[in-house]
Amino acid sequence: MIVVDIETSGVDPIKNSILSIGAVDFLDPSRQFYEECRVFEGAHISEESLKINGYTKEGAGDSKKQTDKEIVEHFLAWALKSSDHTTAGQNPSFDRDFLKATVERYHLNWPLTHRTIDLHSICYFHMKRKGIEPPMEKNRSALNLDAILVYVGMPEEGKPHVAINGAKLEAEVFSRLFYEKSLFPEYKNFKIPWI
Repeated sequence: MIVVDIETSGVDPIKNSILSIGAVDFLDPSRQFYEECRVFEGAHISEESLKINGYTKEGAGDSKKQTDKEIVEHFLAWALKSSDHTTAGQNPSFDRDFLKATVERYHLNWPLTHRTIDLHSICYFHMKRKGIEPPMEKNRSALNLDAILVYVGMPEEGKPHVAINGAKLEAEVFSRLFYEKSLFPEYKNFKIPWI
């Protein structure tokens, strides 16, 4: 599977634009992808989103950066070299929808699967199976990436969000939940709590 994390200028894949894509080939974690781009002409830019990902309006619109079309073409070429084209992540439908909206904007082909693997659901199941009640807030699951990282023995994600850091952390969590082992050498010192 391909663990993907995308930073964007907002939450609407039609009105907002991709700013960066980070990805890890889960079957070969040495294969990683990270690139940045500028927003498409006329894209909405949310101040709230920029606070989360650390971009500025000037940086988001920097004409020296590649276009959103180019970054998606590069990502898809990279992704198709993986033996499993299923996308995964903390919120993979969000990432998939931004990728697909960009593909459709430029009349490109969408070669990846529609199905995704959702880290939230995997962790929720893992906790339930162990007899642990997932954290709740306002009568719904509060298992965001930071809560999941803590559950598997990792520190919370740093701020601002950086797409490749998110992809690597999410891949590490998948490995800990699936196989009860670390994926990346830099995270081996963080012990898995239930082992």
